[in-house]
Amino acid sequence: MQRTLIRLFRILPLGLLYGVMALVIPFYVIFDRKSRRASYSFFSRHIGYGAVKSALHVFSNMYNMGKVVMDRFAAYAGRRFTITGPGKEIFEGLSASDGAFIMLSSHCGNFEMSGYMLRAEKKMNVLVYAGETETVMQNRDRLFAHTNVQMVPVSEDMSHIFALNNALANGEIASLPADRPFGSEKTVKADFLGAEASFPAGPFTLAAQRGTPAYAVFVMKESMTGYRFIMEKLEAPEDGIRTENVNSLARAYARCLENTVRRYPDQWYNFYDFWA
Repeated sequence: MQRTLIRLFRILPLGLLYGVMALVIPFYVIFDRKSRRASYSFFSRHIGYGAVKSALHVFSNMYNMGKVVMDRFAAYAGRRFTITGPGKEIFEGLSASDGAFIMLSSHCGNFEMSGYMLRAEKKMNVLVYAGETETVMQNRDRLFAHTNVQMVPVSEDMSHIFALNNALANGEIASLPADRPFGSEKTVKADFLGAEASFPAGPFTLAAQRGTPAYAVFVMKESMTGYRFIMEKLEAPEDGIRTENVNSLARAYARCLENTVRRYPDQWYNFYDFWA
């Protein structure tokens, strides 16, 4: 099915396939009760929408999720997307300079698209989770080869942590998600959209231990083929102890994430109770 979808993107307009998907999304809204409830709670409790508006945005939320997934397959088929915004200039400057830095992504927008469309001057080591299909992994690897991106799979023996540490020691870029504590025993609390939420401590600990500059990065869909690149540095006390720095980085990341989610609420793709 995925290979067929890639072939379709080579011959059919992107908008047409979006339209077909719009006919399917209502069935997900109806039958995927868990995701529907989580999305509705997000809009009503944390964004502050009324009942009717929240219900409408549940559909928009799932529809946008479908679009960013389809954009990835369109990229596999050779479709080009544009990435703009001041964050792009920040990334290009850091990429061309000496010294390592960390990019902290989230399940908001379509961060993966930056790996397909932006070439890093230095190697970018991106943490990825297992479980994707062979078609997805093969196409990711093919596109990443042109943009100087190397995938670092999460492993049970934690060897991925050593790989990221080695990359930073070599002055390279490390990129990893920082919004889901799944699989992480250690978490850090931070205020997010009006309530306390748990974030994985690992990404912030990695930055604090090495004293490596860390940036929150978001790639948000703004048009059919256009994305906006947002990149903000996370500040922490230079003379603070490690625990304080970890907490400061987590709070700074949560603030950046909240600002982005409030601007693009329909592109928040955590379909579970994030605040549980």
